[in-house]
Amino acid sequence: MVKRVKVSKVQTENPICDIEIRGKTERKKGRKIRVSIVEDDSKLLSTLARLIDTNPEFEVEGRFLNTATALKGIPPLNPDIVIMDINLPDLSGVECVRQLKELCPRPQVLMLTVYEDTEMVFNALRAGASGYLLKQTPIDELFTALHDINRGGSPMSSHIARKVVQSFQESGAACDEVESLSAREQEVLELVAQGCLFKEIADKLGVSFGTIHTYSRRIYEKLHVCSRSQAVAKWHKR
Repeated sequence: MVKRVKVSKVQTENPICDIEIRGKTERKKGRKIRVSIVEDDSKLLSTLARLIDTNPEFEVEGRFLNTATALKGIPPLNPDIVIMDINLPDLSGVECVRQLKELCPRPQVLMLTVYEDTEMVFNALRAGASGYLLKQTPIDELFTALHDINRGGSPMSSHIARKVVQSFQESGAACDEVESLSAREQEVLELVAQGCLFKEIADKLGVSFGTIHTYSRRIYEKLHVCSRSQAVAKWHKR
């Protein structure tokens, strides 16, 4: 006589299969943030990619050593974020950002560089970058910045952010000082900023060389500067 064994519904379920299916669903809902890197130092590029790949929330898609390969390879990938160096061998990272944004506007660009120059920061942001970090940034802060920029933020190293704030403050002060100049003094300073010599300015305005020299002295006093280059710098910051 054959003994029949009743198999319950619970016994027929495959828990391993259930976990695999559920895992696929979870991965789909929590899609990894895709990152491309443009860095001319191959060792640093490899290290940075490896560190980012250790975080389960990110995956590196595309490593590029120069602008030419980046502009060709990034648009088809259309990643979420591009980490961009500035000092590249063919074109600067700033120019790469500008051209990349025309070809592929979706990815958010995070500059990762050694350059702290305020003008370099502004050039990168004008070109289309959304964040700016220094290369000595700890990896955990880099991950925070990647999350932030992916959510629409504009992460910056605190040192860089302070420089940006100071630049705005200095620009405001420079604007007030330039506004304190008379209309004629502003006209003279504008010509100076264009590279004109005092004699050329005198000829353009129909006055004597001595008059222009007097104007320049007054301009220096009102702007609290002692040289032509400093006066021009404040004119451009207005």
